[in-house]
Amino acid sequence: MNEAVKVNYLMRLDAPMGLLINREKPVSFTFEGKTFTGFEGDSIASALLANKHWLMSRSFKYHRPRGPLTMAGQDANTLVQLGGEPNVLADRQTITSAMMVEGQNYNGTLENDRDAILGNFGRFMPVGFYYRSFFKPMGVWDKWEGFIRKKAGLGKLDLTFQPEYYDKKYLFHDVLVVGAGPAGLAAALEAADAGASVLLVEEQPILGGALTYSRFDEEGVVADKLRTDLVARVEAHSRIDVLLNATCNAWFTDNYLPIIQGKRMFKVRAKECIVASGAFEQHVVFRNNDLPGVMMSSAAMRLMKLYAIKPAEQAVVLTGNDDGYLTAIELHQQGVLVAAVIDMRERADNPELVSAVQKKGIQVKSGFTVYEALPTKGNKHIRAVDIRKIIARGEVDKASTLIECDLLCMSAGYMPSYQLLCQAGGQLKYDDDAALFSLSNLPDHLYIAGSVNGINSLDAVVADGRFAALKALQQLGLTEETALPVKCTRTLNYQWPIFSHPKGKDFVDFDEDLQAKDIINATRLGYRDVQLVKRFSTVGMGPSQGRHSALPTARLVAKATHRTVTETGVTTARPPYCPEKLAHVAGRIFDPSRQTAMHYRHLELGAKMIPAGNWQRPAFYGKPDERDQCIHAEATHVRNKVGLIDVSTLGGIDIRGPDAAEFMNRIYTFAFLKQPVGKTRYAVLTSEQGVVIDDGVACRINEEHFYVTATTGGVDRVYRDMMKWNAQWRLDIDIANVTSAFSAVNLAGPDARKVLEKLTSDIDLSCEGFPYLAYREGTVAGIPSRLLRVGFVGELGYEIHVPARFGEALWDALMEAGKSLDIKPFGVETQRLLRLEKGHIIVSQDTDGMSHPGELSLNWAVNRKKSFFIGCRSVDIVMAQKQTRKLVGFKLPVTSTKPEEGHLVLEGENISGNVTSCEFSPATNAIIGMAYAGINQSDIGFQLPIRVNNGEMVMAEVVALPFYDPDNSRQEM
Repeated sequence: MNEAVKVNYLMRLDAPMGLLINREKPVSFTFEGKTFTGFEGDSIASALLANKHWLMSRSFKYHRPRGPLTMAGQDANTLVQLGGEPNVLADRQTITSAMMVEGQNYNGTLENDRDAILGNFGRFMPVGFYYRSFFKPMGVWDKWEGFIRKKAGLGKLDLTFQPEYYDKKYLFHDVLVVGAGPAGLAAALEAADAGASVLLVEEQPILGGALTYSRFDEEGVVADKLRTDLVARVEAHSRIDVLLNATCNAWFTDNYLPIIQGKRMFKVRAKECIVASGAFEQHVVFRNNDLPGVMMSSAAMRLMKLYAIKPAEQAVVLTGNDDGYLTAIELHQQGVLVAAVIDMRERADNPELVSAVQKKGIQVKSGFTVYEALPTKGNKHIRAVDIRKIIARGEVDKASTLIECDLLCMSAGYMPSYQLLCQAGGQLKYDDDAALFSLSNLPDHLYIAGSVNGINSLDAVVADGRFAALKALQQLGLTEETALPVKCTRTLNYQWPIFSHPKGKDFVDFDEDLQAKDIINATRLGYRDVQLVKRFSTVGMGPSQGRHSALPTARLVAKATHRTVTETGVTTARPPYCPEKLAHVAGRIFDPSRQTAMHYRHLELGAKMIPAGNWQRPAFYGKPDERDQCIHAEATHVRNKVGLIDVSTLGGIDIRGPDAAEFMNRIYTFAFLKQPVGKTRYAVLTSEQGVVIDDGVACRINEEHFYVTATTGGVDRVYRDMMKWNAQWRLDIDIANVTSAFSAVNLAGPDARKVLEKLTSDIDLSCEGFPYLAYREGTVAGIPSRLLRVGFVGELGYEIHVPARFGEALWDALMEAGKSLDIKPFGVETQRLLRLEKGHIIVSQDTDGMSHPGELSLNWAVNRKKSFFIGCRSVDIVMAQKQTRKLVGFKLPVTSTKPEEGHLVLEGENISGNVTSCEFSPATNAIIGMAYAGINQSDIGFQLPIRVNNGEMVMAEVVALPFYDPDNSRQEM
């Protein structure tokens, strides 16, 4: 065993202390270039504290030394740099071998920060000084900006960072319980025992909440016994799923909650939600209350119970509730000399606890407070406290007593973890006289339990968890049992734990280095509303989001404006609850793929499947490594014989009603009022900005019924926009998205009519009886069908739409009928090649967010005589302006390097456009494509410079569209 590991063993407390660590697995890491050793399960902060290293970061404004405050990730004091990732919470991030950690926000070294001198100039940086400075004389901001930007911000970004894999998962449960403390565990068990599926979410690495670190009785046995029982039952229960190290980061309508765990965001929908999120311990405001070695009582308890760390040699406990006495007992039991318990109250609620503490030789000073913490050199640690008698609210006597210590544990009380509940519309109220919080106005199907509900005795907390579960179960119809609400009169909050010091440094908000005088001065400057105080002073806007600053701020504002805390309120809680990475938001989403009715036929035929929108479609049929050969063979077969493609993924929308034609006329650019029944018409949709956003084919079935297709990826948007517009227009129509109701195929090729004639007798398939662009209804293979004579691939073709349940039967019938004519299937990649040969665009591939009809040569599809269509005014404006680019067709010999989609079109040294589609065309024996080019590059015959791979330049000839069958003779026959 090396010396570092041996020292670590010696510094640790004996078992059962150390719930989170594995003493058998030492882990070495570096902090600020120095090697430290901890154990598996240690956080960065606990491992450093085990090595007596308290300084972890520097404060934002004054660069003051900072150490752990909560040991629960509830503050910004432990923000560190982890490799290329800034703002990592050292008290939540577990150590790994060879991990390299650095401090943040310092100039020079963490130990000797040259910017710490800023603390001496606090009077020149009063609250809101940045709003009132740097704007005069005119232009002075230009001189200050560089300096301020250099000093602002925390951490360093790694601009060479390579994105990592993040994703999302969707969960559905009867009951979601947020928080796995005693209330949450009891609620989960009650709900699961009644038959509900339960998801239990806990942000810490183990179940139990306060039971894992708090002491609830003098002997210290109650918490362990209760936790052992509850956790064993939860872990054995088949109806309870548990997420540890998971943070419920927001609440949205109808119990829709995002939960972050590692690199995954769970999107949870729960029928009933129980929030048992507990409460935040609150600090006392006095001079130098931010020194390393000053921490919450709960933080010291976590160090001992969870990490087996003796936090000090000599401690002082400052409290406003009986929990401070239990902290003192635990410290004493673990070998810490407790110099005194300083109780801000005149007397404790439980005299027996006072007696127990005194019997251990610990002095108790009631009615006193810490007025100032005295630092070591450079403010690196606490060395003593100045104790004074409280003589009035927030005021102390002049007589002082110094007590030496290297740890000060403080607890002014607790504030409910209210953020999720206020996001749901809950109202947080505070009884100034009783110092009690309450939450009301919660929406249906959302309940609270435990200390977040103002319940503070252990038995009552467990009972409240069960009571919340019963209310949820009643809503689920899983129980008729009722129970009375739980009542608890125990109070834990000291009414005024703020003792301002004439020399300042009495911090209300550790994140922003805001002192008591800063909040008071904000109100004196006219910012009397707590929301305005927040914006002017930035209180509560740091990483901890007001977890510890919200209550003292509300108290100070209330006092300064002669109101109660309830009247003042606290700042608005908005999601997210904790900072979340953009990677969590942008992570790969759960994308359910849809399959057409013919899906398994494609697999049987050897199709290479690809995603198209949220559908699975065959790209081509054959070996994956022979893509080009397969596509060219399929295209040639369609051109010469007959092919069949599944087009069920096309969007389908039914529009019915007396105003159907009027609606179509307003939605699309073409004219539809006089469209004949039994005819199809090309339908282009533009946005209000005049941009082409979708296209399709509109079929008029009768005077009051249109069936219009849309792109695979765009149909949901088209349907949504249709519904939105008609909500304004209130036309007499019904709109239905029938995409899933139909299966569809395109039978195309010179022999298409011959195949179809074998399967229908009630449709005249002659060129005269069923001409190009006509619509007919009848039966195909005995299946009721909608038939469209359209030619996306440029050959004689029929789109056949049938009820979805008959899709596979239709496919089988057509393949059997076409067997003698050598019918073959073709895929979507082949279809894209065939349409390219015909010069047909694909919206979102050949268009972008600025493509208007003029650029796409779609002027013919825009009726300029109509008084209105969506985007008409914008289309008129952009098409009347001088055009700068155009979508053109180009051709290259087969010996040239083939451009890829996205390759750049150049005009001199400038970029004038880009390639949108490009393929080798068997029908023309050339490389063909479409690209945006400068308007003066769009003339037929122009030699278009395209930069391809490796910087090579190819010269493509601009040609007229279409590339193939320009007079449409093949599809009109």
